[in-house]
Amino acid sequence: MDSNLNILITTGIYPPKIGGPAQYAKNLKITLENMGNSVSVKTFSVEDYLPTGIRHIFFFFKIIPRVIKSDVVIILDTFSAGLPTVLACKLFGKKSIVRTGGDFLWEQYVERTGKKVLLRNFYKDERHNFSKKENIILSLSKWTLLNTSAVVFSTEWQRDIFMDVYNLQKQKIYIVENYYGVKETGLLPQGKIFIASTRNLRWKNINMLKRVFDKVRLQHPEAILFLDNVSFPDFMNKIKNCYAVLQVSLGDISPNLILDAIRYGKPFICTKEVGILPRISDAGIFVDPLNEAEVERAILTLLGEAEYRKAKEKVENFSFVHTWNDIAHEFIQITNFLKK
Repeated sequence: MDSNLNILITTGIYPPKIGGPAQYAKNLKITLENMGNSVSVKTFSVEDYLPTGIRHIFFFFKIIPRVIKSDVVIILDTFSAGLPTVLACKLFGKKSIVRTGGDFLWEQYVERTGKKVLLRNFYKDERHNFSKKENIILSLSKWTLLNTSAVVFSTEWQRDIFMDVYNLQKQKIYIVENYYGVKETGLLPQGKIFIASTRNLRWKNINMLKRVFDKVRLQHPEAILFLDNVSFPDFMNKIKNCYAVLQVSLGDISPNLILDAIRYGKPFICTKEVGILPRISDAGIFVDPLNEAEVERAILTLLGEAEYRKAKEKVENFSFVHTWNDIAHEFIQITNFLKK
């Protein structure tokens, strides 16, 4: 397996910014470097304050020197960093790998319209309602995915949603599962604290969760819903000490919040609309994110002592591990295949 490659990672966010893609980029960079490769990262800085389009142009020119020096470029989204990076790679004859995260177009649509449309239904039910801007994003995202050297999904669920919409070819599609860490020791709960921290976006379904928790607290005033966003180390400490984790979004691919809960042996309630459901189906409690009564029942059930013990046993029995070393090796294998 080749090492000593010059690798560029492009991403919209990177530590100290908070978020799954930021941690993914950081850990992938460190692991690839430990394998003997030279890795650089280009991420948004001033671009965060620029309008769409101008942001893409600025980032395009910023990354050109690094693209020219690279053997392969790994891109951690399909539009924001993806579009300008794939364009630069095409112009300079460089191999590129787009690793999809969420679905930028769906997220923007739900935010604009306020509709609670599930990700799996989005393209077949809402296409006719797209704005001019959303149709442009769809076209540019399609160009990006069709013109990159390879597309990496973390789940078959998202791959299957994207296949027809973006006219993807099977021979350029790969699955690299998300990070499933080795089990670590969680601490005894410091109260009935449910961790549900996330970005305050409509598709995250936080307003519904707040309404449900108001009802739950009528019976269990000791229950606490934690929604604050804190630094990554502080957040990990919160999960170590929490009672349980909640994720009830309208669609999630492979949510780090749930994977962190599993790693620390914390019971969790998760949306059924999640890409990793086949992998984690025996480890948690799953709910319809559009059914408030079902979410409420799940939380009340987990607040019962006997049911909590059962839920904790389920998550502790989960044994699948997929390390950053595994992930990095899989990206190198894809790179070697592209070089043939």
